[in-house]
Amino acid sequence: MTTTTPHTVTPTRQAPPNRITPYRITPTRILRSEWHKLRSLRSTWITLTTAAALVLGVGLIMGGTYTSGGGDSDVDIVVLTLYGSLLGQLCVIVLAILVTAGEYATGMIRSSLTAVPTRLPVLWAKATVFTVTVFTVMSATALTTFVTAQLFLHDTDQAASLTDPGVLRALAGNAVGITLLSLIALGLGSLLRSVPGAIGAFTGGVMILPEVLGMLPCETVERALAYFPTQAAGALGSATPITGAAPPGPALLTLCLWATATLAAAALALRHRDA
Repeated sequence: MTTTTPHTVTPTRQAPPNRITPYRITPTRILRSEWHKLRSLRSTWITLTTAAALVLGVGLIMGGTYTSGGGDSDVDIVVLTLYGSLLGQLCVIVLAILVTAGEYATGMIRSSLTAVPTRLPVLWAKATVFTVTVFTVMSATALTTFVTAQLFLHDTDQAASLTDPGVLRALAGNAVGITLLSLIALGLGSLLRSVPGAIGAFTGGVMILPEVLGMLPCETVERALAYFPTQAAGALGSATPITGAAPPGPALLTLCLWATATLAAAALALRHRDA
């Protein structure tokens, strides 16, 4: 008689289900994304290099052609050295508009807002990355231009050093002024969503309008003009007080308020309008 030995069946262990970690949107990742977009564009480095080259080139020309006792002897030394900032800031302003309005022109903004449905962090990240980049480049440019120009000015009545009163503050103020002006342009680009429109609005409203209002024979208007963006930025970049201009402290506060108001309007439009 045969006996059948029952086989023990070992239950098979089921593989654990695949757990997909959800993608988390963090401020660091948004900042990294915006930095990647900014640095990967050829226009970014072309524009910044052109701005730096204009500031440095004009500064060297002013230093190399300056003679003691000439018509520029009463000009502030930092203003004289960084006279090319008037041209350099135009390049930075155009870049700021391209950073925001350019994405609407190409349709890239839809991808950004799809990845970040809350929308506003995209604008804040753009402003942060752009601010740090522009301030770093323009600070280095202002310092390099001043030091290099002094190689030509050391034996003139415009000889100065970084330790002279107000020089370092004016060099930093020049970079801050350009950065805050470009933030106003960045906000206009996001608000208007058009590169030509934003350039026209900045040129007409920020650069030309104060000159037109300055022709009015009104003392109140003249005092108010000192707190317009371009005039306030000019006050920040001077080592000595400018007649009729706002003091550096109020000028900085006013320029920050202009930039904040423009970005706030852009944020409001971004929150309530379709891309």
